[in-house]
Amino acid sequence: MATTLPIPVRNSLRKLGADIRDARLRRRISTSIMAQRALVARMTLHRVERGDPTVSMGTYATVLFVLGMTERLADLADVRSDRLGLLLDEERLPQRIRSSPRRPKLSKAAGAP
Repeated sequence: MATTLPIPVRNSLRKLGADIRDARLRRRISTSIMAQRALVARMTLHRVERGDPTVSMGTYATVLFVLGMTERLADLADVRSDRLGLLLDEERLPQRIRSSPRRPKLSKAAGAP
């Protein structure tokens, strides 16, 4: 399955895995302790640290939580960081806005409640 992924996706996952491994090592957490805290098997943790795309996103998120690095996870696809989406939205803005014709107000004498 990993071979069917686009190269930039594979590279990003490998970098994420390597960054997770580096963060674990900087904190001097063993693989046994890390796996225990993340509630996963050591083999699963090893797959995370390799950037394996078959590991669930929930597992990656849990590992990041154990490392104290979840603050950025919620902002991965934040609209404010979506330059292409914002640009496309701008292109769809109308060139000018036409005002709708006003409806005449009915007076109380004309039978308005």
